Amino acid sequence: MTEAPAPPPMPGSAPIPVPSRMPAQSASAPDARSRPLTYACAGCGARVEFAPGTGALRCPYCQHEEAVIPAARTIQEHPFDELARRPRTALAAHVWSCQKCGATTDSDLLASKCQFCGAPLVDAGEADEQIAPEAVLPFEVDRAGVRSALREWVASRRFAPRNFRSVSEAESLSGTYVPHWTFDADTTSDYLGQRGDHYWETETYTTTVDGQTQTQTRQVMRTRWTHASGRVARAFDDVMVRGTARLIEEHQDKLEPWPLGAAVAYQPEYLSGYSALRYDVEPERGLAVAQQQMAKVIERDCRNDIGGDEQRLHNVSTSYADIMYKLVLLPVWVVAYLYGGKTWQVLVNGRTGEVIGSRPYSKVKIAAAVLAALIVIAAVVVALVVAHRGG
Repeated sequence: MTEAPAPPPMPGSAPIPVPSRMPAQSASAPDARSRPLTYACAGCGARVEFAPGTGALRCPYCQHEEAVIPAARTIQEHPFDELARRPRTALAAHVWSCQKCGATTDSDLLASKCQFCGAPLVDAGEADEQIAPEAVLPFEVDRAGVRSALREWVASRRFAPRNFRSVSEAESLSGTYVPHWTFDADTTSDYLGQRGDHYWETETYTTTVDGQTQTQTRQVMRTRWTHASGRVARAFDDVMVRGTARLIEEHQDKLEPWPLGAAVAYQPEYLSGYSALRYDVEPERGLAVAQQQMAKVIERDCRNDIGGDEQRLHNVSTSYADIMYKLVLLPVWVVAYLYGGKTWQVLVNGRTGEVIGSRPYSKVKIAAAVLAALIVIAAVVVALVVAHRGG
């Protein structure tokens, strides 16, 4: 659960040091030795948060805004063979760990409950530093927009329990950046297979017509198979792989597609007031998953290259060159809704407002619907019987 922002300082208290502008960003990724920052309001000294859709940090008390100064650097892909030399960093002041579902998040907020399952959180202390994000897709949908989207989604769920409608006011609503890897690669694939071309033959057969045996003919499709081999090449760009297994896989998939073209170079200001889920899928594993996705596309390329009406692939050997990667943070609003002793997870795309989630069903409503259907069927049967007797 996201804690309410800290109150502004009382009159006469010591002022909080406030930088006149956002911290300058270097031309490279965040320094692994730098510590995360908490941004204070230039008006009242309270902690400010990134305001979705504005490109600015906003104070929740005095509404003062300060624009996020775009980073001087551009989003870059990094050579995969230099992975070991990439700097590591901490993204926020606190690292929270859930003892139930295992989720680990970086956040500058004080939290008490896991946004994924609702279980209590514990301070993980000094967690391992991770590869710094290269890009972030900032939140576009704010809390009001999320609650509106949730109300529409809940209202459209049939056979839901009555108190399920309170999910749109869930206290566990929290904005979280979810890590994703993207991979680029130039591939060359040699294949061996067969090409199948259809042709037609006239087949003679016997059949019985009016007790008489007759000889007839029909057209039958055959396939002529010939050897096929060749080479195909394809350049892959931004093949995306989930960086965490803490969210339901099916739900994450349905949040796609993501407008990666709107991503910006990572800056810690975009995380102010939010949490960032730490990746638990290492880049090496991510690359293996990306190559599985690439393999499906390469197979289609091979079949198209073979041509014909049917294709058989016996072997495909692929070499990869210029493998590049980056870590991207994508915005997701997470609702952990408790019902019937079970946690139901609902996700909202922080850019599009798309709502995806699991929901409970009301056994009473389902039973009532079935009973009503049986009554209607019985009434129809009785009406037909009466009509038949009357006739």
